[in-house]
Amino acid sequence: MIRKNHGYVRAAVSALALTIGFATTAGAQEQLTVRLDFSPWGVHAGMHLAQQRGWFEEAGLNVEVQDGRGSGNTLQLVNAGQVDVGQVQLGLLAAAREEGAKVTSFAGFQRKTDLCILVDKDSETTEIADLKGKSLVVFAASPWASFVNDFIAAGGLEEGDVEILFVDPAALWGTYTAGRADGLMSTIGSAIPVAEASRPSKCLMLDLAELYFPSYGLIASEDVIAERGEELAKLVEVQQRAWAEIKENPQAGVDAILAMRQDAKLNPEVLREQIQLTVDYFDTPATEGKPIGWQSEEDWAQALAGMEKIGLIASGWTATDYFTNDLVE
Repeated sequence: MIRKNHGYVRAAVSALALTIGFATTAGAQEQLTVRLDFSPWGVHAGMHLAQQRGWFEEAGLNVEVQDGRGSGNTLQLVNAGQVDVGQVQLGLLAAAREEGAKVTSFAGFQRKTDLCILVDKDSETTEIADLKGKSLVVFAASPWASFVNDFIAAGGLEEGDVEILFVDPAALWGTYTAGRADGLMSTIGSAIPVAEASRPSKCLMLDLAELYFPSYGLIASEDVIAERGEELAKLVEVQQRAWAEIKENPQAGVDAILAMRQDAKLNPEVLREQIQLTVDYFDTPATEGKPIGWQSEEDWAQALAGMEKIGLIASGWTATDYFTNDLVE
């Protein structure tokens, strides 16, 4: 007599059902590639926390998060259709669209201008005019390269009053920390925490010259926004959730970056300070009380007017060509 193992059959059927259900769920997930601006640092916390917690999957998204090689490079890849979404410094869109790029921002998280010049913390340099006779180091592809001459002029300085040292990105920090330059052009969130150990610094902000530059957010090509708006809206919603958590608990962002980028051997104290500075620069007066990711036409118009003034873009622009709030709730 053959004994029928009904328990085994039921278990097998249940396992098969779970497998089919998983395959159906996985198959329903929308694939998105998100390329970041650079190697891991604090501004990436939202992406890594969402990935670590499984929030993308909960939203029906299968997101590949790639490290980048600079905001400009990421923007080019988005425009070329090689990645779906970029997390970059949004101010770069102005010159890119001027040159024909069809890329738009659909969420802006760090909405306050964060471009700054690092100088020694205990120095008497507090105004642009104090840079006379000083040397500043920057790399050619930095967003600062387009602003430096007009920034200096806003302090009443002339060409030659300040020495500008253009170096390879790999040599940027070494030049500053070794004392071969008096100042370093970067962003406050990325730079101040890194400088603390070797050369404690403070910042002169770009807006001292009444020039403004929208900082980190998400971009996609116009075609991707038109064709995949539903998925992008889900991405924004997940990032809102992540950054809301990080604002309340920055350590969650630190832990997520360390977990998702274990090979990078990052300093948790530096990450924590970078995350805190990122959050500190989330809002402008025009975005106070608005959802995370929402962008202000007033802020964009102010930034674009400055870029037109210095010749970075031509007249005739419309602020809403550079961003949309349609995917932000």
